[in-house]
This record gives sequence, C-alpha cells and structure tokens, in this order.
Amino acid sequence: MRWALGVGAAAITAIGLVMMFLLAQATNNRALYERNYALLFGINVVVAIFLLLVLVWVAFRLIQRLRLGKFGSRLLIKLAAIFALVGVVPGALIYVVSYNFMSRSIESWFDVKVEGALDAGLNLGRATLDSLTEDLSSKARAASAQLAEVPDTSAGLALERIRDQLGASDAVLWTGSGQLVASAGTSRFQLNPERPTPLQFRQARTERGVAHIEGLDEASPPGATPPVATVHALMIVQRPGFEFSTDARFLQVTRPIPPALVANALAVQEANREYQERALARGGLRRMYIGTLTLCLFLAVFGAVLLAVLFGNQLARPLLVLADGVRQVAGGDLRPTTVLQTRDELGGLTRSFAVMTQQLADARGVVEKTMGELEAARGNLQTILDNLTSGVIVLDAAGTVLQTNPGATRVLRAPLAAFEGQRLAAVPSLADFAQDVQQQFDDFQVEHLQHGLDHWQHAFELHPPGGGMQQDTINIVARGAELPGSARLLVFDDISEIVSAQRAQAWGEVARRLAHEIKNPLTPIQLSAERLQMKLKGKVEPPELAILNKSVKTIVDQVDAMKRLVNEFRDYARLPAAELKPVDLNAVVVDVLSLYETEAPTVTVHTELDPRCPAIRGDAQQLRQVIHNLLQNAQDATETAQGGKGSGEVIVRTRLDDTGKRVRLTLQDSGHGFAENILKRAFEPYVTTKAKGTGLGLAVVKKIADEHGARIELSNRIVEGAVVGAQVSLSFALAAEQPATPAIPDEHSPTTVA
Repeated sequence: MRWALGVGAAAITAIGLVMMFLLAQATNNRALYERNYALLFGINVVVAIFLLLVLVWVAFRLIQRLRLGKFGSRLLIKLAAIFALVGVVPGALIYVVSYNFMSRSIESWFDVKVEGALDAGLNLGRATLDSLTEDLSSKARAASAQLAEVPDTSAGLALERIRDQLGASDAVLWTGSGQLVASAGTSRFQLNPERPTPLQFRQARTERGVAHIEGLDEASPPGATPPVATVHALMIVQRPGFEFSTDARFLQVTRPIPPALVANALAVQEANREYQERALARGGLRRMYIGTLTLCLFLAVFGAVLLAVLFGNQLARPLLVLADGVRQVAGGDLRPTTVLQTRDELGGLTRSFAVMTQQLADARGVVEKTMGELEAARGNLQTILDNLTSGVIVLDAAGTVLQTNPGATRVLRAPLAAFEGQRLAAVPSLADFAQDVQQQFDDFQVEHLQHGLDHWQHAFELHPPGGGMQQDTINIVARGAELPGSARLLVFDDISEIVSAQRAQAWGEVARRLAHEIKNPLTPIQLSAERLQMKLKGKVEPPELAILNKSVKTIVDQVDAMKRLVNEFRDYARLPAAELKPVDLNAVVVDVLSLYETEAPTVTVHTELDPRCPAIRGDAQQLRQVIHNLLQNAQDATETAQGGKGSGEVIVRTRLDDTGKRVRLTLQDSGHGFAENILKRAFEPYVTTKAKGTGLGLAVVKKIADEHGARIELSNRIVEGAVVGAQVSLSFALAAEQPATPAIPDEHSPTTVA
C-alpha cells in the first residue's frame, strides 16, 4: 500500500508539473503545447477515472465499517471529511476564480484600447519619420541653391559647408547621367559610392527633389543592436539663366536617424505584428488554458479526497489513544498511558505522551517546592527593598510606576506607593523629574546601542511642593538601567547634605582667599593718602587744599569700609565650630534686643516669646550672631519698604511646636519680600538685594544652623495674594529629652522694643 501510494503520488505530481510547464510556455510557444495536448489530456482522463474508482471503493469500506459499529469509525469519517473539504473547497474556489480571471484576462489582452494604442504608436512613428524626411528635403533644396553657380572644380568645399549646415553624414554631387562630381563625408573614402537609381533621378528632375528612408525594413533579432537607418534627399541643382544645353546636377544629402527613434519604431512595429498574430489565435489559447486548468482541478480533487481517507485512517487510532490519555490526565491521574509500538510520528507521539505524563508528575513536585522557595525569596527581596535608605522605582517603557520602596517616598517626599500603576509624571511636583528621567532613558538607549553602556547616572535637583527656598531643594543622584521585559530600574540617593557642605566649604575657601588678597594692600593705601595730605598741607592754595582733604577723607572712609568687608569675609571663612550646650533661647533673644533699645525707633520690634520653651542645644554666642543678623536684615527690609516713615514693624517669635520636641524661632518683617530667583539662592554667599550688602548675613545664619542641626526655612508672607514681607524660621532640638507641654496657640508673652 505504501509503494502504491508513493508511485501514484509521484505520477500525479509529475503530470501536474509537466502541464504547468506547458501552460507557462503556451503563450510564447503555442506549437509545443498543441503537439502534446492530446496525449496529456488522455493520460489525465485515465488517471482521473482510476482515482474515481479507488475513491468509490474506499467510501464503500467506510460506510460498511460505520454500519458494523466499529470504534473510531465516526472519527475516521470526520477526519476524511475535513481533509476532503480542505482540499476540495479551496480547489473549487480557486478554479472558479481562475476560470473567470483567465477568460477575462485573455479577452483583455486583445482590448480595443490596446489595438488603438498600437495603431497610434505606428502612426506616431510614421509622422515622426515623415517630419524628418520633410525637414531634410526642405533644407537640402535650400542648400542646392548654393551650388547653382559653383563650378565642379570647387564643389568639394561647398559640399563640406553644406554637410556641416545640415548636420548630415554625407553630401554628394551627381551629374544627370550618374557621374560623381564631388563628395563630402563618409562617401569621400569610398571607391564606388552608392548612386541613386535612374528612377530617383527622373523623380528628382520632375519634382525638383525626392527624399526617402532606408534601413527600417531590416528586422533585428530581440536584444540585438537596432540597424542603422538614414534619410536620403536628392535635389536638382538649378542652373542660373537659361542654360538648357548644360547637363543637370543633383545634390544627394544623407542624414542618420537617431538610434533611439529607430529602436522605438521597430519595437512598436514588432509588437503590433505579434498582437495581430495572437489575436487570430486567442480562441485556441483560451481553450488550452481552460482545459489545462480543468484537468488540474480533477486531479487535485480526486487526489485530495483519496489522501484524506487514507491519512484519516492512519490518524484515527493514535488520536483515540491520545484522547483516552488526555481524559486520564485531565482527571489528575498522571500515571503512564498506553503506547503504540509503531515507527511513525503518531506512534512516537503516544510514547512521548506517556513520557510527558511521567514528567508532569515529577514536575508537579518540583514546582510545588520551587514555588515555596520563590515566595521565600520574594519576601526576602521585599524586606531588603523596604529597609534600603536609597530610593528604588521600577518603571515601564511609558514611565508608569510598577513598584517602589519606602526609601523612594522618603527621598522624593511624595506618596509614591499611592501612584503605583500610574505615570510618574502624575505624582505632584515630580512632572519635571519624570520628564528628565524619561529623557535620560531615551538617551541611554542610543548610547547603549553605540557604546554598549549598561547604565546611566545623573544628578537632579528637585523642589518639593510648597517650598521654593534653596534650603528645601532636594539634590539626588540617580542611576538607571534596563530590566528584562522592557522594564526600567531607577535607584537614587539624597545628597542634599553633601552638596550643601561642599557649597559651604567652597564659599569659605573663596572668602578666605578674598580676605587675604584684599586686606594686604588696604593699609598702604590709607597710609599713602594720609602721608600725601600731610606733605601737601600748607603748600597749596585753600581751594585745592579743600579738594585734597575731601579726597583723602573719601579714600580713608572707603578703605575702612573695605576692611569691614574683609573682616566679614574672614569671619565667614573662620567661623568656629559650635559648642553645643543647653541654652535658654528666650534669654538670648532678650539679651540681643537690649542692644536695640537705644536706637532711634524707625522700626518697631515686637516680640512674642513662649514661656514654655525648654532649653535647646546651642552655642549662645553664635545664636546671638544669628538673631542679630536676622534682626538687622528684617529692620533694613522694613525700613526700605516704608520709605523711612517708621510705620513698619518686625516680629520676633519663639514657640514650642505641637510635638513638644523642637523649639521654633521666627522673625517676620514688613518689607517687599524676595524675588523668586533670590528666594531659591538666598542662603548662598554674596547673594543680596541690598545696595551696600555683602550677601554674607544669611550665609552665616545657614552655616550656624547647620552646625546646630537646625532646620531653616525662608519664605514670603502672602496675605490675600499680595506679598507683605518675609519670614525666616529656625527649628532647634531640645537640650535633653524631657516631657513638654504641647504648644497652645496664641499663648505667649508679648513685649515691644523700639
């Protein structure tokens, strides 16, 4: 049976391939197809009848098995029907579509439009060639007039000139009897040039000229170089006067036709000839195509149905075994199932299924053990993430937050856990940070492809909501990398304290160098000015002496101002380390305010000191400097805003916070507040809004606050949308852990100092 199936399938395949080859060659080699068509048709009919008989016999056997009730008969019939439908339905559909397409396509080959296009092409070629002929005729006729009075001895030079004027390849002057007078061009090198026929001489004498085309009647094989075609014009040369006894002369001009024009003209002519030949044979061509298509359909349908039955029988038994095994596995029984000892793939499939059930049983135990280990590892990983001081965020390619740890919430000061499943840009105050991170990952993709980098690292500066002050800026350094599955890992640390310390150290070094470089020349300048005043005193007139004294006083005053500035630089650079001891903050405030009691009351200082404030950890001397700097800044700002009218006030307030663990010192002024750009950098050295300020006051305050571990805040006071002043707050830790009474608002001991 296997040999019979193999030989039958090979025969059908060979016949089909031969018919496909002949069908492909039918258009260009119709004679070959017609010679073998009858033989192929007879062979196909015999094979089709044989397949039909076999198909009837197999169908009878299937019906007989079904009536006997043999197990698997229905499955076998179903498989055979499925395979038959798979082969027959697409084949029939393709046949119908191909039949209509072929019938209409053959007719479309010989459409009126195609024939009209070919005729139009022929007419266009003829018109173009006629135009070339007429052009050469008219130019040759005009050129012949130039030879009327030229004697035969000097005709060669005139012919050269005419050939150049007409762009011709050859120009020859003949007598009426066909004798060569002179020539120019290629004919000059020929011993016996081709002369016009007597008929052409007579036509030229009768019609005063004649022109024709040569070379287009020679057909060249496909792909060969087209022949050389030329236009010949023969014009009579008129004699001046009435010299009837003189023999007439004729001018022959030859001009080559462009090769592209010749090739196109021959191609259109050849296409028109082939079109006319195939138009006459289109009926037979259609019959051959449709006949071949029909025979192929019969072979394909009968072969498909027969193979469907045979393959269905081979598939039925192993599939039944597999079906029983699947029911067994579905019920949870993973014992090995029955196997077939055949050598084909389906027998191997039953054996593989039995091995698979055994492997499933083994894998079930391994999976249960692995799941327990995986849960333990996941718990350990989550514990590590929760206890990391660094922030960790896992994002997808679109910037959506997949996972975070508490360190990320602590560093970024944003509730990231509540935004898992949302875009990082949706987190309040992190839109810019999310955009920068996305840009870093996009740039990393390019760098990874070009240089093979496995991560990126970048520093960011964030501003929490409600902040805006330089001291609330969060400086972080982030590191990003790609995770499997297009996920992205972002790890970052808060380096604000490091940045602040580096900035303070840098400014301190700048201040030290400035103090050193500026202070040295100040004393010689002052002494030189005073010495100049002393030497010139009594030696100049009173007007010049007054100018001299005024100039010297200006130099001395400015040198003193420079010395004070240098001293402030020195103090900032050499600020000693704080000696933290228990200090009564209220007493320090009262002690500092006593220095302002004797000053003119241009600005009123109002105090609100909380008597419940316990002692704090601090350096009393440095705290006095802090209060003095802040109070002086507040008075200057208030005085500037009020224009010296003395209607503003400064409020100094101490208060124990609600937790009872920190004491807050607050100073409020009634000035113009700070601009946004100054507010963010107010604690940097040499940043000031005063015309004569050095910008070191708040920098010293920030440095002392850092030494005390105090939190400092700077903001504008806004009432009903308008800025009414500025406020500086410092929060100090208590000297020792001790119970404290919660702060009660509005309970304080107000005093007023002018």
